[in-house]
Amino acid sequence: MNIAPAFAVVGHPNKGKSSVVATLSQNDAIAIALEPGTTRARQSYPLSVDGKTLYTLVDTPGFQRPRRVLEWLEAHSVSASDHSETVRAFVLQHQGDNRFTDECELLTPLIEGAGIIYVVDGSAPYSAEHEAEMTILRWTGQPSLALINSIGPDDYSETWQAALGQFFQVVRNFDAVRAPFEQHLSLLRAFGQLEPNWEQALDQATHHLSAQRQRRKTLAAGIVAKALEDMMSFQEKRTLTLDQVAGTSDSTLADQLRQRWYQQQRQREQTLRIDIEHLYQHQRVRRQEAELEWHSDHDLFSEGSRKHWAVSKRYLATAGFGAGAVSGAGLDAITLGTSLGTGALVGGLIGAAGSYFYGDKLSLPVLNIGLLRDGLKTATFGPVQDSQFGYVVLGRAVDHWWHISHRNHAGRELLDLEPADHHWLERLDKMSRQIIQRTLDKCRKLQPLDENQQHKFHLAIEECMTGYEDWRLNRT
Repeated sequence: MNIAPAFAVVGHPNKGKSSVVATLSQNDAIAIALEPGTTRARQSYPLSVDGKTLYTLVDTPGFQRPRRVLEWLEAHSVSASDHSETVRAFVLQHQGDNRFTDECELLTPLIEGAGIIYVVDGSAPYSAEHEAEMTILRWTGQPSLALINSIGPDDYSETWQAALGQFFQVVRNFDAVRAPFEQHLSLLRAFGQLEPNWEQALDQATHHLSAQRQRRKTLAAGIVAKALEDMMSFQEKRTLTLDQVAGTSDSTLADQLRQRWYQQQRQREQTLRIDIEHLYQHQRVRRQEAELEWHSDHDLFSEGSRKHWAVSKRYLATAGFGAGAVSGAGLDAITLGTSLGTGALVGGLIGAAGSYFYGDKLSLPVLNIGLLRDGLKTATFGPVQDSQFGYVVLGRAVDHWWHISHRNHAGRELLDLEPADHHWLERLDKMSRQIIQRTLDKCRKLQPLDENQQHKFHLAIEECMTGYEDWRLNRT
């Protein structure tokens, strides 16, 4: 029978139950606090993919009087065969009894058929209170596994392993904040082995979650690609009357448009960050990141940003248009694009010499004031003058994506996006390099992309993400 199972996450107060629920349900809205008793009533959190509920996590209050409950159960039980019914009788009899409110809340989903995920803190010592809890849970007769979620610095996990192994068929170490995605799937597979009626549903759940993860990566690549297209081609425009032209110097106008251009770029990058976070169902991420600034160590056009995120001259020399294309791009710029790409061809023939001086500093966009027409003039600032801007934005975007895609929903720590000195793009395959470079150049020259070019660009960005993921994982 293919049904979507429910799992009640139970245990002692303040031992990481809500963190486990947040991670396994992909819900960062679940309250997680250091104070005992944060969860006062059971709350269900279904995990759905494409509108289909795969399973439901039930967050429950912690045990308050487990030994008193166990005494009642033992006093009202005749034999082991009636244990589950005795637990049901306890819940029915004590509904509304303030002494056992928490126990009734956590036992109710179990008598209704939920599986048990028993969470303990491996940094706290084992006690008789825990043994009473585990005995009560065993009385329910429900499929169960135990998770050791260490919160503090001490380690009693070996003692916990020995104790839990006497009550639960499956015992796992599980860091709710840092456990990798594969451990999530492993827990689902383990439950499928414990309960045959859930095996098919949980096999489907692991398949859907794996497919969702790959689909999110593809969608994220598309989001990054679109942001790059927007940011590389963006122009800030202003239409001026004759009076405005006469009363505004070129330098003042350039400064005004530059500031607006910069503000738009910063906002577009922030939109990109939020879109990626929401794609992975992270709604409450607090980020610490150097903003796109004009005059700082992290200035987009500074040597620092180029060093952290841009690419090397060697990379550019093999990126499809070669080092000589830098000279050609300069020729195209001088002729305002009227060379129709001839400059790039000539630059390619010039060879690698021209690339030696390229990449040391990012070129600023320039102000362009059009001719007077019908008493009006149009001033534009942008687009960017070279593709290194795109590599800075791309590097920052892929790094952010990696952190978000590997961040569990129990995480509440500040996301610190500090750049590291590495050039991971150097490992990218030649075809992807060519596609990215050519696309960035087309965007900055305001040349439209057709659907095929956009598709190839998306795939190349996805290759960047895969390469960066491999590089990060190999570091650890």
